[in-house]
This record gives sequence, C-alpha cells and structure tokens, in this order.
Amino acid sequence: MRRQGLGERNENGDKFAHLCAFNKLVIDGTIFPHKRIHKTTWTSPDHTTQNQIDHICINKTFRRTIKDDTNKLNNFKLALSNKFQVFHDLLNEEKTTVKSNWKEIKEAITSTYHEVLSHKKHHHKEWITVDTLDKIQERRNKKAAINVSRTRAEEVKAQAEYTEVNKQVKRSIRTDKRKNVEDLATTAEKAAREGNMRQLYDITKKLSGNRRKPERPVKSKEGEVITNIEEQRNRWVEHFKELLNPLNIEAAPTGLPINVGPPTIEEISMVIRRIKSGKTA
Repeated sequence: MRRQGLGERNENGDKFAHLCAFNKLVIDGTIFPHKRIHKTTWTSPDHTTQNQIDHICINKTFRRTIKDDTNKLNNFKLALSNKFQVFHDLLNEEKTTVKSNWKEIKEAITSTYHEVLSHKKHHHKEWITVDTLDKIQERRNKKAAINVSRTRAEEVKAQAEYTEVNKQVKRSIRTDKRKNVEDLATTAEKAAREGNMRQLYDITKKLSGNRRKPERPVKSKEGEVITNIEEQRNRWVEHFKELLNPLNIEAAPTGLPINVGPPTIEEISMVIRRIKSGKTA
C-alpha cells in the first residue's frame, strides 16, 4: 500500500497489504497523487461515507509500466507556456500597466483552456422541457457545491440538497418522456386515419428505437470465418450468383391439361346440392 491510498487501514486492509507483500504485488491505485473525488470507489447509500475499496494489483516486475494519464494537463501546460513566451516581451515593457498585464494573462489562460481542454458538449433530447433543463442546471450547481465544501457539515447539507434536486430531475424527465410518447402515439393514430404511411413509419421507428441486429461473421463454403474485407465481398458476390443463377432449371410445360368441355350432369347436380337453401343458382 503506497502513500497515496485513501482512508485508514483496517484489519482487512492489513491482510490485503500482507498478501500483496508476500506475493510481491503493487496496488496501482495508491501510487499517483489524485484528488479525493477521483480516488473513491464506493459511496454509502446516505452519501456520508466514501472510501477506496476496489484495487488493482500487479507484479512489482511491471511497476514501471504503470503511467499516470496526464496527457491533457501536459498539453495545457505546453500550450500555455508557448503563449506566455509570446507575451514575455510585452509584459516587460515600461508602458504597460498592471491592469493591461492581467488582461493579457487572463486571455492567455482562458483561450488556452478552451483550445486544449474545452467543455464537453451535452446534447439533450428534443422532448426535454425548459423546466427540466433548469432543474438539471440546478443539479449541476448542487454537485459543484459538494465539491467545494470546506467542512463536513457543509458537505452533508449540500449532499442532502443535491439528493432532493436529483429526485426532482428524474421525476421531471420521466414526465417529459411519458408526455412525448403520448404525443407521438396521438400523431401516429392521426397519420393512420389519414393514410399517411410515411409519417406512421417514422413515428413507429422513433418509438421502437434504433435497434441494430448483431453482425454475424461471413463464412466460406467450408464453414471457415472470413476476416478479410475483400474476401468477404467476393464471398457475397459468389453467394448471390449461385442464388440468382441456378443450374439445370426445368423448363415450364407448354400446355397444361385443362378440361374446357361442357359440364356433366354429375357436376351440375353436385353444385346444386352445395347451394344453401333459399339461394338462387
């Protein structure tokens, strides 16, 4: 167990540490420094207790192969350093003021942030109402309040508020989704009455979802799986050629044995017996 582990070690933790030491294992989740929120792997149902209970162990021989993923951070530092290099001469000029210097520094940091890190774009469903979007934004604010809490009491209070808002968001989303389905069903009924098959098909497809059939491997005649794309295409060509151009097709008979003579007395009698009572022939 390295120094970057989270929480206090209990009896089970001691047993686990001894097991790793005996088998020459390294707990990789305790090697690199990270924020507490990134270390926790378990949260209690009441959101009051967080701990690191899930671990991945590897042999000490492969310890050097474990790397901390800091690509984005390093790219940000490099881009920011390049921008500050450009502003270096400008900041050393005597005519510049503290206000102008701060403006340039702020612009360099914010522009680099948007270029390298940027914000993740969230695409919400078109049926989600504005009221629900407001609740979602409020939930984000409550989540941010949890992360910036300085005391345990503040964190518990913020967590309780977040839990309540989260329930409201889920309830509001369910209501919006139910209303959207009802509206689509009403529109589909109207399209069916009017004979608008195109609109009915589109609505049915939207309600059923985009479920794709699982892809099945292409096999040769011998039953072997073909992985090469070009060979798969050739196999499809071969398959359809055999399917659409079969050999030894029997010619259709030119004349069929059809009796075109006048009906016999027996045939007429049989037809009359089959007629229901009260019906004319």
